[in-house]
Amino acid sequence: MPEIMTPALVYFVGAAAVLIPWRIPRGVVLLAVPLIALASFATLPYANYNQIALFDLRLGLLRIDALSFVFALVFSLAALLSLLFAFHLRDRLEQAASLIYAGSAIGAVFAADLVTLFVFWEGTALASVFLIWARRTEGAYHTGLRYLAIQIGSGLLLLAGLILHYRETGSIAFEHMALDSFGTWLIFIAFGIKCAFPLLHSWLQDSYPAATLTGSVTLSAFTTKLAVYALARGFAGTEYLIYIGAAMAFFPVFFAAIENNLRRVLAYSLNSQLGFMVVGVGIGTPLALDGAVAHAAASTVYQSLLFMCVGAVLYRTGTDRASNLGGLWASMPVTMAFCLAGALAISSFPFFSGFATKSLVLSASAETGHFVVWLVLLAASVGTLLHTGIKVPWSMFLGHDQGLKVKEAPAHMLIAMGLAAALCVGIGVWPEPLYALLPYPVDYEPYTTDHVVTQLQLLLFAALAFAFLIRRGLYLAELRSVNLDVDWTYRRMLPGLLALVSGLVQTSWQALSRRVDYRLDRLLVTVYRTHGPQGVLARTSPTGSMVLWIAVLLGITLALTYL
Repeated sequence: MPEIMTPALVYFVGAAAVLIPWRIPRGVVLLAVPLIALASFATLPYANYNQIALFDLRLGLLRIDALSFVFALVFSLAALLSLLFAFHLRDRLEQAASLIYAGSAIGAVFAADLVTLFVFWEGTALASVFLIWARRTEGAYHTGLRYLAIQIGSGLLLLAGLILHYRETGSIAFEHMALDSFGTWLIFIAFGIKCAFPLLHSWLQDSYPAATLTGSVTLSAFTTKLAVYALARGFAGTEYLIYIGAAMAFFPVFFAAIENNLRRVLAYSLNSQLGFMVVGVGIGTPLALDGAVAHAAASTVYQSLLFMCVGAVLYRTGTDRASNLGGLWASMPVTMAFCLAGALAISSFPFFSGFATKSLVLSASAETGHFVVWLVLLAASVGTLLHTGIKVPWSMFLGHDQGLKVKEAPAHMLIAMGLAAALCVGIGVWPEPLYALLPYPVDYEPYTTDHVVTQLQLLLFAALAFAFLIRRGLYLAELRSVNLDVDWTYRRMLPGLLALVSGLVQTSWQALSRRVDYRLDRLLVTVYRTHGPQGVLARTSPTGSMVLWIAVLLGITLALTYL
């Protein structure tokens, strides 16, 4: 294999091919790319490949081990399913962005060093924002800007952290790190932003519902799962993650229960599922890490399935609002069946994938004495049934009939949903093939009598409570509303903060201009006051621009010398 070869390159070449008007059907290219990329690494033995030298640094583009292989395999499958679901698309830009996004995620999973990780980390941010902008609405444009700012901010923290880590250790290897330095803390926070830690999470619920109906399926698969992988690789066994994950699993229950936008409901449920994975990473035992990885794999599939089902309904009806939907069981029965499979999987019903994977994390938390965390995760599981397992299919298919008469979803969407539903059932009934791929040998039996009975009791009593509320007319009707999350605070604060920074810059500039009598500086101040900072560069003389650029380059040089 060439030294610069990485499976991500297959996706990048595919994206370039999509943008060029070939006679070959784009759909064939799109579906071939994940398969070719998968074939490029599927049969390779575990080892480090394609190590290249960059100055004094040694970069590793393809580290294949048990952890990276599972995530790369799941990402390849998710890319194939999402591209199949979006087979009807004619938007070249969205198709290319999807390929670059998936390729960057897979490239990051295989990265053996922090520099390579950073490059692909930013690649996921830059590519994925076009899945939001592809909707081509003013709201999507502003949402994309917020999403991009947060994702790029995560990348800059990762960059700063890896530079400090390199200065302290002399190594850029992406391996286990301890939270014993400022650099590793910056890396930890960068991973946390992308993983949607509590108080850092609202970008997820803001952006995923704003994407195109196919873009939200793709978004649900990669960004946050990549962060889970990064945490498992770099910070396994970090105790903070246990409590962060427990909070992540529990708090979205309340937001999802009152949310009207069904894609936002799924975004909150995704946030909750991430909490289980983070708890597993934080516990750090072999069983817990296997649980985190297995649940990441299962969650990628059933979350994609649920986003596909809501996307298919949105495609046919033009809305994803629960208050505008209902009674579609007769018009879209196949989609409803697949949605029920995803709902049962995310609710951890026995013989569905969520039961076979989530139980690993629950058992690990109980075995390590984290009883309170175990109770929180159990409560979150019940909440998941109510706000996603029941609410999503009920609102679309079984609730109040809104009189919508539409066609069934297109064939390619049904095939994608059918494959995902088959995996949800297959992993649940026969989890051993997935267990065999996990980083540590698994000697675990999920289908014990106690476990099955306990889970069924919780789920059935929750379902009976829902039925009682519906029967008595006590269940809250879906209302047209906007729910406020923590992002409301920084949205309110940001304009004032920017105004404060702008005022400080202008005041400092004016103070400097009073001390300097050169005509050039007086000109710059005048242009700044009239046209702003961009006007300085646009309207000064060639000499003035040269002086400014020399100053900028000098500052960059001094900064690099210091680092």
